[in-house]
Amino acid sequence: MDPTYRALAEFAQTWGLAYFVVIFAAALAYALWPSRQKQFDEAARMPLRED
Repeated sequence: MDPTYRALAEFAQTWGLAYFVVIFAAALAYALWPSRQKQFDEAARMPLRED
């Protein structure tokens, strides 16, 4: 196996995982932030409105 490919694959696996963990944590924090609850509650009731 080419050493350049192996180095690139290891870099992508390590930092790619770290990148996705950070993005997931940011999305989770956004969704669970207390000030967003009213906005999400309103969005959850939207399909039930009879406008």
